[in-house]
Amino acid sequence: QHWRNAKPCAGALVTHDGALLLVRRAFAPYEGWWDIPGGFCDPDEHPADAAVREVREETGLEVGVTGLLGMWMDTYRQHGAIQSTLNVYFTARPLGPVTITLDRSEASEARWFAPRDLPEQVAFPDHTGSVLAAWREGNPTRSG
Repeated sequence: QHWRNAKPCAGALVTHDGALLLVRRAFAPYEGWWDIPGGFCDPDEHPADAAVREVREETGLEVGVTGLLGMWMDTYRQHGAIQSTLNVYFTARPLGPVTITLDRSEASEARWFAPRDLPEQVAFPDHTGSVLAAWREGNPTRSG
């Protein structure tokens, strides 16, 4: 039997010195747009573990989860198919050196953004703006 359940996804809002790490997507959908490091959970993988794995795969950074930011529903469109997603976002921080080593098949660029300087063109705009707003509201270094 086939169920049309939402696919679980996880992402990490990694901060260092008050700045947020975003990556520029290297593939569709939203190729070239800024995104929160993350992706689909593997079978039986806890979303927190998936978030840590995705950051490592995309940027080479080892991070530790510091909290749960929240969950957002969305859809993922690729090759004409539409899939519902449950997107779980965690706050995280680097555990070691803050040296980025990009996987160019995943991300073409990574950059640290101050809370007031987040880019407007973000992937998955149906929910990512709300995620970034929630992060900004909980960020103690926020100004204004």
